[in-house]
Amino acid sequence: MRVRIARTLMALAAVVAVNIAVTGCTQGNSEGEVEGVSEKYPLHTNITATTFWVGEILDPDASDGSQVLSTYDSLWIESYGGCDGYIDENGACQTEKRVASNGYFPLNMTPLENPFYLDLPYDDINNPIGFADRDRVIPWATEQPYSDHVGDSNFSYMKNRWVQISRGDVTCYGQIQDAGPAEYSDADYVFSTTDRRPLNKKWASAGLDVSPALNSCLGFPKLDYIEPVDWRFVDDEDVPEGPWTRIITTSQVQ
Repeated sequence: MRVRIARTLMALAAVVAVNIAVTGCTQGNSEGEVEGVSEKYPLHTNITATTFWVGEILDPDASDGSQVLSTYDSLWIESYGGCDGYIDENGACQTEKRVASNGYFPLNMTPLENPFYLDLPYDDINNPIGFADRDRVIPWATEQPYSDHVGDSNFSYMKNRWVQISRGDVTCYGQIQDAGPAEYSDADYVFSTTDRRPLNKKWASAGLDVSPALNSCLGFPKLDYIEPVDWRFVDDEDVPEGPWTRIITTSQVQ
């Protein structure tokens, strides 16, 4: 299950739109718009995002206190290829800012899955409400292959789905690989058509966690930072080529 690390709450009264020349990330709002997507998947605006990573541990005694596993992958750290960063002198998994020159990939390890990952607060596998309601609330539930897996607790409708995330004039893309932060059945927010706010009130009402690759691609000032973004779901065919398509995660629940 996903971890939530206690982030340093910083004043968000003045958010500076930073123009960052980043290789592979879409520059300009007009380029960040995907034709035809906005009507199918509405935009969620000004949603607080924090950063998490594979191998991060907050509380080893908490059910959702470790990113060694995710709600969809009990062997996440093995599936990913190890700590999404580096192991420090105390044996803990830490991470680092990424650079555009290598597509925001990890600097100290080689990932086996897409390093552009995120979570949203809807767990359609391990949360009883999320699983029971998924065929009713998830917009693509009636599409294949999802419609072939009604009642299948070994097949997630959420895992691997693409999300478009924008900060200022920068747009990047990532795949869902976990659930959170803090809430696990917040359908009213996740699938809202009216830009509802997240149910979660922790960490400045954070509505998603993003990976170090997405953190750097979007130009967050630093790793341990709370930052507002806009996001929406996108279908596979609407994802443009970029560093996020170098490795595409396809594994299902395990």
